[in-house]
Order: sequence, then C-alpha cells, then structure tokens
Amino acid sequence: MDRFIEFGTIVYVYCTDFIINLANIFNLSYYEINFVLFCLFYPLLLIGFFLLYVVQKKRLRKIKISRSNCK
Repeated sequence: MDRFIEFGTIVYVYCTDFIINLANIFNLSYYEINFVLFCLFYPLLLIGFFLLYVVQKKRLRKIKISRSNCK
C-alpha cells in the first residue's frame, strides 16, 4: 500500500509541476490553466472522441454490409 501512495504522490507532484510550468509559459495563473485544461479542453476531447467513435462505427457497418453483398 505504501508503494501505491508513493506512486500517487509522485504523479500528483509531476502533474502539478506540469500545470505550473504551463502557467508560466503562457503567462497565466495556475487556476486559469486548470480551467482551460479541465473545463474546456478535456470535455471537447471527450466529445471529439465520441464523435470519432460514431463515425468509425458507421464506416465499419458500411464495410461489413458491402462485404456481405459481394459474396
């Protein structure tokens, strides 16, 4: 259990440091970068991946239908 807690602490420190560095690079505050990442970018990424899934599912269905008609 101690290793798990240590790993979680290392990941947390790394992610926090990464966000602080991004804030310094873009001349924004830590809270503004958090907002951009987790309130704007992450939901857009989730929606984009969902739309990609739907499009790919439709393409795969078309391919399966066209292959079954060729036999």
